[in-house]
Amino acid sequence: MRASLIQIAVDLEESVNSRRERVASLVTAQRGVDLVVLPELWPVGAFAYQAFAEEAEPLQGPTHDVMAKAAAEAGVWLHAGSFVERAEDGTLYNTSLVFSPQGERSAVYRKIHRFGFDQGEAVMMGAGEELVTVTLPQTTLGLATCYDLRFPEQFRGLVDAGAETLVVAAGWPERRRAHWTLLAQARAVENQAYVLALGTAGTHADVPQAGHSIVVDPWGEVLAEAGPDEEILTVEFDPSKVHTTREQFPALKDRRLGLTPPRL
Repeated sequence: MRASLIQIAVDLEESVNSRRERVASLVTAQRGVDLVVLPELWPVGAFAYQAFAEEAEPLQGPTHDVMAKAAAEAGVWLHAGSFVERAEDGTLYNTSLVFSPQGERSAVYRKIHRFGFDQGEAVMMGAGEELVTVTLPQTTLGLATCYDLRFPEQFRGLVDAGAETLVVAAGWPERRRAHWTLLAQARAVENQAYVLALGTAGTHADVPQAGHSIVVDPWGEVLAEAGPDEEILTVEFDPSKVHTTREQFPALKDRRLGLTPPRL
């Protein structure tokens, strides 16, 4: 299986419409790969909180339509990263979309864990409530977004739902880049799954981004890693290795659930 992770540099001097069209052209240029992944909140910038309300879109808005067309033109499965969705009730969500090679919407994932510690995204956006997987011909994707990476129970839930390849679209800050790499490898090892973790480049609202998107195999080995700048990271991996790894080292079978909590 061949995947291209497009590590976009988000320059807030570039208009949202211009970036949307530029990114669509990058996607269509990936014709011949199986899966293309985009990062978190690339239309507006993950830390550009002041733009969230102004640039919010309905679910089937401009980003949806441009990305659907790009997926169909390239003939690829497209994880279109995330954008600021304004739901019918007015609530904002950090929402990811997945499109089939025919340009049909196959999945919607609203970010479950909102970052900000009672400010920023944590108070401006609603929280998603559902784990989301997408079945491709070669593998089943489990979807997560940025801050979700710090919550292993979400990924274990995705694995229980059949996920074999965990896709994390992010806008991760440079000052915590060491955590980014460490957590991506940890999620791969503990779940015996591939992790495709894609960040952004550039600076969002004075917050330098980590870049360094990474692909990790089920043993925790790094198959490919990007640098700090805008880059397309293309990697080939064998989805059957997930099954092989889980057979050779069946740690997931030894889980003990429902343990009694300590008495206080």
